[in-house]
Amino acid sequence: MVGIATVRVNIFRRFVASTRGVAAIEFAMIAPVLAVMFLGTFDGARAIATYMKMRSATFALAAITNQYSTIQSSDMATIVGATSAIMAPYSSSPITITISQITISNKGVATISWSYSQGGTARAQGSSITLPATALDVNGSYLILAEVSYKFTPMFGYFSAGNITFSDNLYVTPRVSNCINYPPQSVAGCILG
Repeated sequence: MVGIATVRVNIFRRFVASTRGVAAIEFAMIAPVLAVMFLGTFDGARAIATYMKMRSATFALAAITNQYSTIQSSDMATIVGATSAIMAPYSSSPITITISQITISNKGVATISWSYSQGGTARAQGSSITLPATALDVNGSYLILAEVSYKFTPMFGYFSAGNITFSDNLYVTPRVSNCINYPPQSVAGCILG
C-alpha cells in the first residue's frame, strides 16, 4: 500500500510542478475578453465611420443647396438623393434630412422661409428659430440650415446597449443670390420684414 501511496504522491507532485499547457489555459481564460474587445472595437469603428459620413452628408446638403437661386421640387429630390448616396455603403433608411431657409429680418427676428424634409418633419413655414451667435447672424439676410440625423445600430451590441442617434447641422449663406426661392413654399422675391 505504501507503494501505491508513493506513486500517487509522485503523480500529484509532477502534476503540480508541470508547466505544460499553462499557455493554453491562460489563452482560454483571456480569449473571451479579447473577443468582446474586438467586437466592441469593430462596432466603435463603424460608429465613427458612420458619424463621419453623416457629417459629410450635412456639408454636401448645405453646399449643393446654397448654389441655387430657385429650387424646384425635382431639384430638391435630387439634392436629398445625393445626400443619401454619400452614406453608402451604410443604409440610408435610418437617415433624416431637413433643409430650410431662414429669414433674418431687419429687426433681427429669425423665421423659417421654407423647409423640406425627407424621413422627418419639415420645419413650419413662418415659425421662429433661435440662431447660434455667429458671424452669419446678420440682420436683413438669409441663411440655409442643413440638418441630418442618422440612427446607428451596432452589429454586436458590445459598444452600446442600443441605437445611437447622430445629428449634425450647418448654417450657410446662399451663394448665387441673397436668398433661394422654393416655389412650393415661395417667399415672394425674398422680401425681408
